[in-house]
Amino acid sequence: MTDLKIYLEQLFQTNIWVKAVLYLLGFFVLGKLADLLIDQVLKRLAQRTSFSFDDEILELVHRPVFWTISLLGPVYVLDLLTQDRLEAYLLAAIKTLIALIWWVTALRFINWLTEKRLLYLIAQGRIGRDILYLFKNLLRAIAVIVGLLVILSIWKINLTPLFASAGIAGIALALAAKETLANFFGGISIFIDRTYRVGDYIIIDSGERGEVVDIGIRSTKIKTRDDVLITIPNSIMANSKIINESAPVPRFRLRVPVGVAYGSDLDLVERVLLEVAHQHPRVVKDPAPRVRLRAFADSSINLELLCWVEEPALKGLARHELIKAIDQAFARAGITIPFPQRDVHLFVRPEASEDLLKGPQID
Repeated sequence: MTDLKIYLEQLFQTNIWVKAVLYLLGFFVLGKLADLLIDQVLKRLAQRTSFSFDDEILELVHRPVFWTISLLGPVYVLDLLTQDRLEAYLLAAIKTLIALIWWVTALRFINWLTEKRLLYLIAQGRIGRDILYLFKNLLRAIAVIVGLLVILSIWKINLTPLFASAGIAGIALALAAKETLANFFGGISIFIDRTYRVGDYIIIDSGERGEVVDIGIRSTKIKTRDDVLITIPNSIMANSKIINESAPVPRFRLRVPVGVAYGSDLDLVERVLLEVAHQHPRVVKDPAPRVRLRAFADSSINLELLCWVEEPALKGLARHELIKAIDQAFARAGITIPFPQRDVHLFVRPEASEDLLKGPQID
């Protein structure tokens, strides 16, 4: 037994081909064990979780892991057998193959991420469809550029002239397409900051109010209540004051001003207003409607009915229906809604009154 052990040690030390075969077999077995670990153990553990993200990630990477570990065997064998220029070429070729495997895996991951996860954001109205394609193409471009740089570095190609040329081309592109780039990065900032999303009702600096129907690469489209479509560049939207009536919650508060005559029973007025709000089908119960006294005006005591509707789109219609219902309820309750009045007092001087009694003088 001792002699066999000594013989095997001498064989491994002196016979380089045996060592090469052992390298190949050893890394192949390690790759297969890693593949079985992922396929039989990690996947079963992932199936017990409540989300599918881990299952899909394991499905994407378990084959690349196997081939990467298996290809490390030839790398060690080449380092063991050859010491010339052929070794460098073959090693670069194997490393390029490994890089290509992970390159394809990265592209598959980008497709999965955009098709499965970003489509969910589109369904919720958080981003527009063209933003999805923008991110998909942008991530693909980044993956392609990084992959090419890795392969060029494997083959020891000088990248300095390439970077210099890219820098000059980038400066020229930035100067030629300044407005386009400003709109592009404005759209990115809108997406990251989540200032608004598709379906929100917003008011911009110039006073236009409407529903966001699309957030594109270059511009944002808003449909006003007059069914007019307004297209605004993202660079302007990113640097404007925007009131989002749909955030942080879609409920929208209505303020309905009401004036009643002096001498009215204010407790009765408050009860009537709250009853109208509670009976209105578009007014939500929580938060509850409320009435506030605001001012003693010239002709009336001013109050304000505060209530909430489900979404800003109901703002105009709900206000119309509430004002109509308040007018009818006040008429039934005998509550007077005053209008501005003026009392004019005429003061006539005594001498002027005598002249009026004499009548006109005829020459």
